[in-house]
Amino acid sequence: MVAIAGVTTSPAGAETAAKPKSFVENFDKLDRKRWFISDGWTNGDHQNCTWSKEQVSVGGGVVKLGFAKQKLKDRDYICGEIQTNKRFGYGVYEARFKAVPGSGLNTGFFSYIGPVHKQPHDEIDFEVLGKDPSKVQLNQYVNGKSVGGEKLVDVPGGAEQGFNDYAFVWEKDRIRWYLNGELVGEETDPAKLPSHPSKIYLSLWGSDTLKDWMGTFADPGTGVAAEIDRVAFTAPGEPCQFPESVACKVELNVSQ
Repeated sequence: MVAIAGVTTSPAGAETAAKPKSFVENFDKLDRKRWFISDGWTNGDHQNCTWSKEQVSVGGGVVKLGFAKQKLKDRDYICGEIQTNKRFGYGVYEARFKAVPGSGLNTGFFSYIGPVHKQPHDEIDFEVLGKDPSKVQLNQYVNGKSVGGEKLVDVPGGAEQGFNDYAFVWEKDRIRWYLNGELVGEETDPAKLPSHPSKIYLSLWGSDTLKDWMGTFADPGTGVAAEIDRVAFTAPGEPCQFPESVACKVELNVSQ
């Protein structure tokens, strides 16, 4: 990942920092008190699409984040992203989604806070690079620096073939990443642990320039969309909220 790949440049007016409360979002609708739709900007020159509310839709219990060829401002494509209005700290972060294949595309689930929020850039990532959706990339940023090594983990059957459960457990002294309930990554080095409450993001975007990382961009030829079935956050000390939740099987340090 690049230092600006997941960064939003949206206005900060709706963003708040408060003691996080647990929630489960099943997307029967898009609760605008919880979710903000990115619309009308890009994250930098590396991104070849403009965020558009037209590429965010809800139906059948899923939210779809699309990518389509349509000129908007100075980009030839439009793409979809949602982000929480509130910021969340230590706890269990979970998303169940189906990613999009295609070289030059990126389906992401991550936490982020940064200069646009008048905070240091901290981030914890799951990213499916469409050039090889058989894997998901794990990474994290501390104060604007990638410190996670961009670890690649196999997704059984492929991240684009069906829904998979992605989760990270963020504590003061470690991060643990889980795929379909199995531990696939861990970080305990204090210098590599984010510490600032962050917003939750889910996005689909493309790049013409990040070829070494994301592959050479290939026009999908038709509109495509990532599908998000569920997003959840469980705060330390609170019970797990659904049977498949990683929060049901891990212990959290509640003294943080």
